[in-house]
Amino acid sequence: MPELHVYDIAMRTRFRGITRRQGMVWRGAGGWAEWSPFLDYHGDELKPWLAAAREAADDGYPEPVRESVPVNATVPAVGPEQAYAVARDSGCRTAKVKVAEPGQTLADDLARVEAVRDALGVDGRVRVDANGGWDLDQAVAALRELGRFGLEYAEQPVASVEDLARLRRTLLQKGISVPIAADESIRRSGDPERVAELAAADVAVLKVQPLGGVRRCLELAELLGLPVVVSSALETSIGLAAGVALAAALPELPHACGLNTRSLLTDDLVADSLTAVDGAISVRAVEADPDALRRCAADEETVARWETRLAGVPL
Repeated sequence: MPELHVYDIAMRTRFRGITRRQGMVWRGAGGWAEWSPFLDYHGDELKPWLAAAREAADDGYPEPVRESVPVNATVPAVGPEQAYAVARDSGCRTAKVKVAEPGQTLADDLARVEAVRDALGVDGRVRVDANGGWDLDQAVAALRELGRFGLEYAEQPVASVEDLARLRRTLLQKGISVPIAADESIRRSGDPERVAELAAADVAVLKVQPLGGVRRCLELAELLGLPVVVSSALETSIGLAAGVALAAALPELPHACGLNTRSLLTDDLVADSLTAVDGAISVRAVEADPDALRRCAADEETVARWETRLAGVPL
């Protein structure tokens, strides 16, 4: 293995239940790679994350078919005033809004989504992401209410693939016109193609690291036969470059992608971060900055924990 760098960067806002983002980066013949599986990933779930990093380091990425990638703003589970400001100041015409946050209510979600809709105006696109936080009945009730804001889609409103299919059928039967996107049902189910088999979603959300790399995602996109949104796993710009490479290589890209997440971190490992300009990120290679690697370096205990984690990835 080449020299490994373990980073530890604070989040600006609690997101996905975490307040700090940690991971490892290294450089190979193909470029810089990031390995940053969330701490709730274990055992065989770690293998595709490592495969993605090895692809980046050893092989690089496929040739792009576009020079830039449209992206959405990401609005955490914050109050409506902050949500409005995030959407307004993002420069994006699409926003993904976190909903179903533990400890919050549907009223909180409605206020947040309404604020984002007001910030973007009638021409902006608003999507919500529940991270599987609702049961079937809660999802139907929530999407009936949230649907009045003209949602582009609802991402992973329920946890299982089977419930996702049931929800999609129920919404159609009840005349609730909110398309469904699958995220966790693709990257954590162990059988991502089941989403297509059960007609459980209208949109596939693909994340490079947990699915095993850019080329694996391109194969999966063809197998699923669904419109694709490429999203991040809250990486630094080194990891985001893989998502941008995937979005740039897809034959079609009908939706803005969830790759404008660098702003959720307080720092980065490159001098020129992959962030949106006028709602898009340009397709380009990234290089780790030595000063940033030192500034964001994890303490010895964290380094040891990540080295042990890497050594324990099943063969």
